[in-house]
Formats: sequence, structure tokens, C-alpha cells
Amino acid sequence: MSRALFRNVAADTARLLRRNSEADPFSKSGMRLQSRPQLHGRAKETRLSPSPSSSSRFVSGFCTSSSPSSSTSVSKIGFIGWYLGMVKSRPVFTKSVTCSLIYIAADLSSQTIAKTSSESYDFVRTARMGGYGLFVLGPTLHYWFNFMSRLFPKQDLITTFKKMAMGQTIYGPCMTVIFFSLNASLQGESGSDILARLKRDLLPALFNGVMYWPVCDFITFRFFPVHLQPLVSNSFSYVWTIYMTYMANRKKPVAISSCDTQISSI
Repeated sequence: MSRALFRNVAADTARLLRRNSEADPFSKSGMRLQSRPQLHGRAKETRLSPSPSSSSRFVSGFCTSSSPSSSTSVSKIGFIGWYLGMVKSRPVFTKSVTCSLIYIAADLSSQTIAKTSSESYDFVRTARMGGYGLFVLGPTLHYWFNFMSRLFPKQDLITTFKKMAMGQTIYGPCMTVIFFSLNASLQGESGSDILARLKRDLLPALFNGVMYWPVCDFITFRFFPVHLQPLVSNSFSYVWTIYMTYMANRKKPVAISSCDTQISSI
């Protein structure tokens, strides 16, 4: 009898569950509606998120496209940093080599302007100009600018004019005399020839220097630190050296040459 009661209870429970499921027709569709947005959301996520291969290709393409400019800028910064480091660690040597290279370039430019198409370059003359920049002008510029910075440490307007005046009255004339005399002696000219050359070329060179160098000296002393002033001055001297190498390599004065020929003939 107990078994019969258990079977009746189980059958009644099954009937109630069937009736409840039939009475709630939205239960299955509701479950489906809840599951569909999740599927759509997953589909959207898969559509929006790029694949690892495409993102890696995009990143690698961007890096490869920007690498030449970045490497160029790094190389430029590296060269400038290396040069400034050499100026601080070995100032005399670095400034002398820089001055020599500028004098070599200026002399070649001067010969290119003055020579005819049939004439060849005088590389001995270029070597003289490079040696003058390496052994004479480069070291003296270093010590001159350091001396001026110790004598006049400020960079105001009045101090700048003082430095300019000393450069035009002391350093400039002395170096011009040394330049003409040394270049003439290296060409085998005698003392009288050197004096005649100075009488002919010194005053015009000094006058043109007064017209050219004050503006250059003002920019150099006013806006640049002392360890970069020789480099700035050498940069300005490129144009000036074209003129000076032309003046220094002119022929000997006619009067002295004619006197020498007359004496040698006697």
C-alpha cells in the first residue's frame, strides 16, 4: 500500500510540473533571449578586437617606418655630443683641428674662385693654410678667448664692446702680421720681400677686417659661452679666410721683384 501511495504522489508531482511549464510559455523564450545578447556581445568583441598577428604587423610596420628618422636624429645628437665632449676634454687639439679644416676648405674655395679652368689646384698652398690653422691660429684663439673671459667675465653690452675693441686693436693686427709674414717666409721670400708685402697688403686687410669682424665678434662674445667661441669665430672666419688666402698668395710687389732682378743681373 505504501508503494501505491508513493507512485500516486510521484505522478501528481509530475502533472503539476507539466502544468506549470505549460502555464509559463515565456520561460524557454526568455532563456533564449538572455542567451542571444551574450552571443552578440561576444561576436562584437571578436569583431572589434584585432588579431594578434595584425596588431603585431601594425606595430612592426610603424617601427620600421619611423626608424630611419629616429636613427638619423640619434646620429646627429651623437656627433654633436661627441664634439662638445672633445671640446671639453681636449680643447686645444679639437679647436686646432677644426680651425685647420676650415682653413683648408676656405683656401680651396679661394682657389676655385680665382683660378682659370686650365689651372690646377695648388695643394702646397692649401697645406700651408691648413698648417697655419692647426699650429698657429687654433691654439692662439683658444688662449685668447679664455684670457678675454677671465679679464671680462660678464656678457653684457659694455663688456662685449670692450672685448671687440681689444680684438680689433690687439689680436687682429698681430695675427694678420704673423699670417702674412709666415706665409711669405714659407714661400722662400726674403725679409725685404716680407716688409714690402706688409706695406702693400697689411693696411687694406686691416681696413676690411674692421668692416667685417665687429659684427662677428659681437655675436660671438654676446651669445656664446667661452668654450664654443673659437668654433663660432672659426665659422665666421671661413669667408674671411677666402679673402686672406687670396691676399697672402698674391705675387711679390713689383718694385722689390724688379730690384732683385737688377741686382742679380749685375
